[in-house]
Amino acid sequence: MYRFVEQVDPKEHDAFIAAHPLCNLLQTSDWAKVKDNWDHAIVGVRAGEQLVASALVLIKQLPLHFTMMYVPRGPVMDYHNKELTVVFLQGLQRWAKRYHCLFIKMDPGIHYRDYLIEEQETAEVHTGMKEILENLRAAGAIHQGFTTYIKESIQPRYQANVYACEDFDASLPRHTRRLIKDALKRNVEAVRVGEERLDEFADVVALTEKRKHVSLRNREYFHQLMEIYQEDCYLFLAEVDVRVMLEGLYEQRRENDAQLAQLKEGAPKKKRRLEDIHRSLARDIAEFEEIVREYPQRTVIAGVLSIKVGDTLEMLYAGMNERFKKFMPQYYLYTEIMKYAFANGCRYANMGGVEGDLQDGLTKFKANFHPHINEFIGEFDLPVNRVLYHASQKAYAIRKNRMLKRNHKETDQ
Repeated sequence: MYRFVEQVDPKEHDAFIAAHPLCNLLQTSDWAKVKDNWDHAIVGVRAGEQLVASALVLIKQLPLHFTMMYVPRGPVMDYHNKELTVVFLQGLQRWAKRYHCLFIKMDPGIHYRDYLIEEQETAEVHTGMKEILENLRAAGAIHQGFTTYIKESIQPRYQANVYACEDFDASLPRHTRRLIKDALKRNVEAVRVGEERLDEFADVVALTEKRKHVSLRNREYFHQLMEIYQEDCYLFLAEVDVRVMLEGLYEQRRENDAQLAQLKEGAPKKKRRLEDIHRSLARDIAEFEEIVREYPQRTVIAGVLSIKVGDTLEMLYAGMNERFKKFMPQYYLYTEIMKYAFANGCRYANMGGVEGDLQDGLTKFKANFHPHINEFIGEFDLPVNRVLYHASQKAYAIRKNRMLKRNHKETDQ
C-alpha cells in the first residue's frame, strides 16, 4: 500500500537519491540552497515505512498569489511501476493545490536512448519507454515532446557522459592522447585546490565569458557551491610556469648552437637540420619570452568546478585563458579530473548538455573524450489548476521567449 507523504527528511531523501539509479545532483536537498531564490519542499511516497519515491520540489511565487513548481531531473522513483507513478503524481497534484499552484514542470532523469556519437542514427530506444510514457499519462502528466535543442527545455535533453572503464587512457581518441602529450611537454600541471584559490578560477571563467560573449557565474556563486557541497565539490586548476619551459628552450638552443659551431665541412644535410632547429627554437623562445613578460609567475591557465553526488560527477563550470590555447590545458585537465573521480567511486563524469543534432561546438569539444550521449525522455507538465493551465502555458511561453531574446541580445553585444 503506497501513501504520499508531504514531508521527507532531507538526510533520508539524500540517502535515497544517492543509492537510486536515477541519482542526480539537481535532486539533492542541498540544491535547494543553491536555488535560494525559489521556495522548496521534499515530498515522497512510502510503502509501509520504506521510502520508495522522493522529489525535491522548487516553488516559484507568481503574481496574484499563484505559484508554479519545478522538479528538476525528478521525481526519483521506479516509473515502470504504474501504481507508484499514479500515487506519487496525483498526490503531488493534491498537495500543490494548497500552494495555489498552476502547474508542475518535471524532467525525470530517465534515459530514453544511450549511444556513442557515431552511433546516433542506429541507436535503439531502451526497453520499457512506451510503458513509462503510458504510466505518466495515466497519472495525468503531459509530455512536452522529444525536443532537440537546449533552448527548448529547462534542462538539456541530451548530455555527454564519460563512463569509467578499465583502461581509460586507451579509450580516448588518438588525437586527444596526442594533445595531452602536448600539454605535458609544456609542463602543464593539474591540481585539486580549495576555496583559497577560488579567485584564480573565477578569473579564468571571466576570461571565457568575455571571449565567448556568454554569461556564466561569478565568484560568489562558486563560493556558495563550495560552501554547500564541501568535500564533494571538486575544484581543479591547470597551471604552468612558462619560465621553466623557457629555460629548457634556452638550454636546447645552447646545445644546438654548440653542435653547429663544431660542425665540420662536408655535412650539408646535418647543417640544414641544425639551422632549421635553431630557427624553430628562436620562434618558440620569442613567443614564450613575450608570455613571460605578461605572466612572470606560475599561472593558472584553466579550471573546472565539479560536484560529486552518489556515483556521479557533474562537471558544472569551466574556464580557460585563451593566451595559453597552444598549451592544450583543457584536454589534460578534463582527463585528470575524470580519472580522479573514477578513483573515488564515480561511475561516470557528466560533461553537461549538447544540442540534439550533435553538430554544435560543445559536442565537437566533448567528442574529444569519447563520451556516451544520454538522451533523456523529456519534459512533462502536471496541470494543477486545470481552468487556468492553458492560459498559464501561454504566459510561460511568452516569458520564455522574452528571456531567450534577451539572452541572445546580451550574447551579441
